[in-house]
Amino acid sequence: MFHFGFSYVGIIYLLMLFIPNIIWTRHLPEGYEESAKNENKILLTFERIGEVLTCVLVLIFSDFNPRKTIWAIWLVISFAFMLLYEIYWVRYFRSEHTMMDMYSSLLGIPVAGATLPIIAFVFLGIYGSNVFLLASVIILGIGHIGIHLQHKNEVYEKRKKKLITRILKWISVVLISLVLILVIFVIGCRDVNYFKHYKLVKNGIDEAGYIMLGGQEQYILMRGENVNNPVIIYLHGGPSSPDGYVTYGFTDYLVDDYTVIAWDQRGCGRTYIHNRNVDVNNDTASFEQALVDLDELVDYARERFGQDKVIILGHSYGTILGSIYAHKYPEKVDAYIGAAQVISLEETDMYSYLDALSKAQANGVDTSELENAYEKYESEKNLKNLMKLRNKVYQYHPIEISDKATWMAVISPYFGVDDLRWFLVQLGDLEEYVKLNQQLFDFTFDFNIYDYGLNYEMPAYFISGSCDWVCPVDPIREYAQAVQAPSSDFLVINGPGHNLQYSTPREFADAVKYVLEK
Repeated sequence: MFHFGFSYVGIIYLLMLFIPNIIWTRHLPEGYEESAKNENKILLTFERIGEVLTCVLVLIFSDFNPRKTIWAIWLVISFAFMLLYEIYWVRYFRSEHTMMDMYSSLLGIPVAGATLPIIAFVFLGIYGSNVFLLASVIILGIGHIGIHLQHKNEVYEKRKKKLITRILKWISVVLISLVLILVIFVIGCRDVNYFKHYKLVKNGIDEAGYIMLGGQEQYILMRGENVNNPVIIYLHGGPSSPDGYVTYGFTDYLVDDYTVIAWDQRGCGRTYIHNRNVDVNNDTASFEQALVDLDELVDYARERFGQDKVIILGHSYGTILGSIYAHKYPEKVDAYIGAAQVISLEETDMYSYLDALSKAQANGVDTSELENAYEKYESEKNLKNLMKLRNKVYQYHPIEISDKATWMAVISPYFGVDDLRWFLVQLGDLEEYVKLNQQLFDFTFDFNIYDYGLNYEMPAYFISGSCDWVCPVDPIREYAQAVQAPSSDFLVINGPGHNLQYSTPREFADAVKYVLEK
């Protein structure tokens, strides 16, 4: 979004707009010039301002040009309305050129000559995610459509429509207006976020793209205000739950002192979508390969930013990958931070279950469903049974501060079509989703952090949300206190649950800075 450059789509639209109007000046309907003398001055001002802004903006952003993206549907819809606009003029030029001909509707769209191009430019603004064009078109629409509705009312005898027709008309107007307002609001929020982050490019980096890791092109997002700052590599959870497009929520508070790299790991997110024709069944998505990929990413970051070592920041499953990597390659890791550190799924889920069972029994609640869910999980440890158990357990473990990841994704300037595609994969058949990364899920279910020892050759820090019962606080505290490292600490942020970085992003970033400054 907001890529300055010539828009050939813009020039095509303006030609489609102006050429019929130039021809029209030779075929004015009788009485139009007299009617124009009575045009509302305020509406006329809106029209003139909107015309200038729209004409300029539609030409100076290359975002309006065709791109290979699912969002091109907006461009197709926009162009369809411009074609209807041309059809309207063809019909008018073949008519008797009366005022009634000029202000007739087309496909039920009133004052089609004024309304159709406004609709077309609105969809073009949505396609280009350009709130400035949308605002300009709205200004133009208020003036242009308003003036021509005035003319139409002078020409056509107002006939009172049936009550049901009027009700349906206003309901349609209200619904369309609400949808338009919502779309413009979301695009506006995305644009504000974009400009907020755009300033990073001047002296730092705000870059997304694919690099070769382990023989496969994988997606990374790099952000920082100074390329000479220390590098943090953020490892998402899951496994296979990438969240790079919302990491700005907490990295906004880190990029002044650090360059942060978010990575869609092999087998998920944009990396999966990008490679699904190469590795059809995700056969290479193993934990051993993840370590190789991460090591190559670390080497890439060290070379790209001139750093001897990097900081590893893992969340949930990312702490499994991060902690093992820190043990295996201590010479490349400056510090390790585990957010919602995984200790052992078997032990921590039993811990959460027993706590929930105790609370239920203390309140005299029937615990049969809870106990049955645990027994089923114990007999067959898989993600489906684990999620059913957790749904029962969570009823007794309310979260004080919920995460904001969904809203952050909606207004994210980094959210793309491939992120949406992977999200839909996650929402689909659970068994098929797990099968895509079966090797990683198997490793996660068997993981126990104590199997890898307690010694870290670099500072090791742990941060948790007080209401996290996926990775409960007490087992992490016990582990953190047993860790032997040059420096170690365990911080608890009050209120959030498992996704603490999206519930309290600023507090989370402050905690990261606090431990690293030690």
